[in-house]
Amino acid sequence: MKLKIDNGNLIVPGHITIPYITGDGIGSEITPVCRQVVNAAIQKAYGDNRSIRWKEVPAGEKSFRENGEWLPDTTLETFKEYLIGMKGPLTTPVGGGIRSINVALRQRLDLYVCLRPVRWFRGVYSPLREPRKVNMTVFRENTEDIYAGIEWDKDTPEARKFLDFLRNEMGVTKIRFPESSAFGVKPVSEEGTKRLVRSAIQYASDRQLPGVTLVHKGNIMKFTEGGFKRWGYEVAEEEFGDQVFTMSEYEKIVKTRGKDAAGQILQEAKREKKIIVKDVIADAFLQNTLLRPEDYSVIATLNLNGDYISDQLAAMVGGIGISPGANINYLTGHAIFEATHGTAPDIAGENRANPSSLILSAAMMLEYIHWNEAAERIIRAMEHCFTEGEATSDLSAFMPNGKYLTTSRFGQTLIENINSN
Repeated sequence: MKLKIDNGNLIVPGHITIPYITGDGIGSEITPVCRQVVNAAIQKAYGDNRSIRWKEVPAGEKSFRENGEWLPDTTLETFKEYLIGMKGPLTTPVGGGIRSINVALRQRLDLYVCLRPVRWFRGVYSPLREPRKVNMTVFRENTEDIYAGIEWDKDTPEARKFLDFLRNEMGVTKIRFPESSAFGVKPVSEEGTKRLVRSAIQYASDRQLPGVTLVHKGNIMKFTEGGFKRWGYEVAEEEFGDQVFTMSEYEKIVKTRGKDAAGQILQEAKREKKIIVKDVIADAFLQNTLLRPEDYSVIATLNLNGDYISDQLAAMVGGIGISPGANINYLTGHAIFEATHGTAPDIAGENRANPSSLILSAAMMLEYIHWNEAAERIIRAMEHCFTEGEATSDLSAFMPNGKYLTTSRFGQTLIENINSN
């Protein structure tokens, strides 16, 4: 059975088919473990009333070796048809051809949100004194900014033509070393910004979260990142009305009625549990998350900023190995849930890889289709493992009571925890 979308709502039958890409490198080890854990959680939560039939589709090195294609059109069509899917880590091809399989999937399916929830699990080592304060969800724009892939290498005809255009048509004189420069174009649109921020605010509203922070570098890039800030505030004020209070409104009140009046209105908005929408310059935000992580809940940001932010936050709670991720189009319902780390070829085949990122991403997938009880069983089982010091080598080595488990043994321990509640 297939998922459907009707007026923006997912229609989920009890028995569904989920396409998946095994992935390269450690993908062949972590993906089977992930599927086993998900199946166990669904069986425990719902018995025979719900199930997933897994459908493997080709992509990556294995696909290239077998049929000469890194990302076959049939794989894209399958993801389109079944709406959601799962993906292990994929190699980025070196040299010509496809720039990145991951980026191609996001672009061609228009998966405009890269969703990265970040939280700390008890038992996991963190460099922070109070990692429990870190509980954020990052909405990273997934189709514009650097992911547009518009750039030209130095000394190419395209770079020289672009330089000529900048000089002679646009009057640009501030390129320090024009003849040896490569060039890139950073598109940021009003439509792309608003659909991302709209999704972030709706996410906060649905989960009764306190605030959404727009992270940008608009103090320097005034029309791209500055536009992101401006358009983000516009969608908050124009579409969410009394559900939100924006710091843009706060600044207007300061100018007309003074800071005390603005402060009182802000406090009243908090008492009424309105979503507080604010903005922060990207470099200040990275500092603030270390000093006051509890000040942030939902983050909406551009592509490049989101890359830095999501990896820093992951490091704050124990590393990218326990950081889940998804690429989502909330309008069409399409979504791919994935491991956020690489293929780790140095340990491939050694049964040492940490499957937690992919398993937690699969738990996100279960939440996305509203199979929340199964998702919660996975989360509880994983936290129990970590509290007991049971983890793969990348995590257990830093735990005071660490007990090293292989990839397969970690998966079986999770399943035992799921079945024993």
